[in-house]
Formats: sequence, structure tokens, C-alpha cells
Amino acid sequence: MSLSRRSLLKSAAAAGALAASGDVVAPAIAQNKPVRIGILAPRSGIAAAPGENGIRATQWAADRFNATGGIAGRKIELVIEEESSPKDTIERFSKLVQQEKVDCVQGIISTGAGLALGPVVEEARALTIYWDGTTQDGVDEKIPNPRYLFRSTDNECEAVMSSLLAIKYWKGKFATVAGINPDYSYGRNNMAAFVAILNRFNIEHKVVTEQWPKVGTMDLTSHVAALKSAKPDLIFSSLLFADLPVFMKQAHAAELTKDTKLVLPAAGWQHTLMKKEFTPEGILFGHNTFYFDNPNASPLAKEFVAWYERTYKDYPEWEADRAYFAIASYKAAVEKASAAKSGWPSQNDVIDAMAGLSVESLGGRGSWRKDHIAEQTFVQGLTTHNNKYDFVTLGTFETMYAADLQKPPGANFWDWIKTAQFKV
Repeated sequence: MSLSRRSLLKSAAAAGALAASGDVVAPAIAQNKPVRIGILAPRSGIAAAPGENGIRATQWAADRFNATGGIAGRKIELVIEEESSPKDTIERFSKLVQQEKVDCVQGIISTGAGLALGPVVEEARALTIYWDGTTQDGVDEKIPNPRYLFRSTDNECEAVMSSLLAIKYWKGKFATVAGINPDYSYGRNNMAAFVAILNRFNIEHKVVTEQWPKVGTMDLTSHVAALKSAKPDLIFSSLLFADLPVFMKQAHAAELTKDTKLVLPAAGWQHTLMKKEFTPEGILFGHNTFYFDNPNASPLAKEFVAWYERTYKDYPEWEADRAYFAIASYKAAVEKASAAKSGWPSQNDVIDAMAGLSVESLGGRGSWRKDHIAEQTFVQGLTTHNNKYDFVTLGTFETMYAADLQKPPGANFWDWIKTAQFKV
């Protein structure tokens, strides 16, 4: 059956209104029911690998929490649906809320899906926590003060950090700059942010070429040829899907990486595919909010990485941290509200408890602003081959908190860049 957006909003809102009231289920009965958490994450297509990272981390967290009492004494039950196109994702969200009657929805990686879903969440009045999705149209926030929706950090955090570190590491060592970025708002805004920060710090430079491959383009030889012809000192690239390792292979074959500085703020999504044979040392490489090989990692993070390697013969990337942060935040908020109420809390109690909450995630401290935007710990540094893997890791690295990387509530991004007190 084909559903219109109007009917989806109406049906989801009806179910959400009951959840929002908080008085539908008597506390004694509620204690015997599992906490049902709906998950919306991609399992196919270009974002399948990050989606699986997030699902696996959520399952690990749920098992771990259930072994020690679940959430406020109730076991966790996951209901997983796939994130795909905005339309289909909205339909599956409605199913989770209306038919599955989940207590909370978590997930969403694509900002396209997140932007479309945001108004539906608010009209449905269903507590929803995005992993990596935002409600940004470009750099403009479209839902500035949601009640039921909690969003990830701004998309530009990683670009802002890599721009600051490029200045810190290489000021005076580059004059010509090029870019190869995905041809949609994320890529274009990241490149623009990089140039804006260079201008903010009066770094003399000339942009010699900008390449804009469509998302999913696997033959990048023409783009590589254009970059090589331009002879830049530095290349900025926010490629982050399977096209990134393809670009690196083709750039290596063309000897583009030989004497060129590279800034890859989102490379951590593909970190195990960034093989030493074509990925040189000394690249400025972003792992977003989780670096699996961090020697300063918490016992929690080390336990998770060991489990992930043992179970999947692989190493997790940052979507695992985003997913863990979502479910850990929900658990902490429910238990905080439950303790204050001396009984099972309503959805509104949980929402009020989450705003301003701080929890320890896999990648470090994370918190929620009053406008329901996350603040987390970001990791970036310079690549090394000195490790036990066949892919690059970080030799030296630094961490920065999102509060220093994203615009404050209500601010215009481009105006904020001009006046922000950055720490370089």
C-alpha cells in the first residue's frame, strides 16, 4: 500500500500521542515489559558498512546492559528496520512507532533521511535519537528547537578540526590548494569551510582546482588527472564512501600522493580499506568520534574493540560509537528520570532528563545540548605504517570536543567561523 506523507504523519502522531502522555501503562505492568528500541540503519548500498557497525554496537550494548539488569530493571528488546530512501525510511519509522510500539527510535546515518524524517518525528511525538543524521539543509538548521528529536553533532565538525590541524601542522608549507569532494551539500560545505578557515587565519593560498565527483563514482581517473595537472601543494577531500580508497589507489598510481599533503577528515569510515600499499604516511586523517586503536582508550572501548575483532575479524569505525552513545544516553536518561520519579518515567520525563545529560561513550565523553544536538569527542592525526595491520593507523593524533568545533545554538555557521575562538 502506498502511503502519503500526510497519512504517515497522522498515523504516527496518533501512536506518538499515547506514548507522550506517559500514563498509558501502569508502572507495575511496565516493569514486566521489555524496553523496545527501534533501530533504523542502512544494511545495503553505499552506507551498509557503517550501518552494520552501528547495529553491531547496539546489539553489544543491549546484551551488556541486559546482563546487569537492562534499563531500570527492564530488559532491552531491539526491533531493527532498514534506513534507505527518505520515503521508505519514514514508512518504516511509522511502522516502528505505530505497529511495533517501540519506546524509542534510534539510528539514521544519512542527513537526507534525517532531514526528511525530522518533522515526522515531531508530529508523531516519538522520542528519536539520531546516530549520525542531522536536520541540516547544508549548514542551516531546519528544526532549531525540537521536542522529541535528538540529533548528532553538526556535519562540519570534522572539516573544522582538520582545517585547524592543517594550519597547525603545515602553516607556511603550502601555497596552492585543491579539493576533491562529493558533489552534494556535505562535500561542498566541507570544502567551503576549509577555505573559510584558511581565510580566517590569513593563510595565503590559491585554490587551483575543485573536483566534484558524484557519490558512488568509482572511476576517478579524470579527476585524478585534473588534480595532477593542477600541481597542488595540498589536497582536501571529504570523500567518505567506497570511492575514497578507490581515489587513493588511483592517486597513488598517478604518483599524485608522492609529494602532496593530503587532508582526509572523514577517512575513518573506510579505515580498514586504506591499505599501506597506496596510503602514505603523514596524511591528516580523521576518525570522527572513535579511533579503534587509541592507546588512551577507556576499558569500555578496549573491551568493545576486542569483542568486535574476535566476533567479526574486523575493526570498528565511528558509527559504532554513535550507536553506543545513543543507547547509553537513553539508558542514562530513563534511569535518571526513574530515580527522580521513584517509578517508571513517562516519555516527557525521559526527554527532560536527556537534555544536558553527559555519558561516557566508546570514543570518550559525550553530552546533549539543550537544543538536542550532541557534543562528542573527535579524533584526528597523521597516518603511520608502524603498526601490525595492513592499513594505516594514526602515529600522532589529537582530540577536540565538539563544543569547540560546531556553531552554538541559533548561530549562522559562516558568521560563527569569522568570530569563533578556535584553539589551534
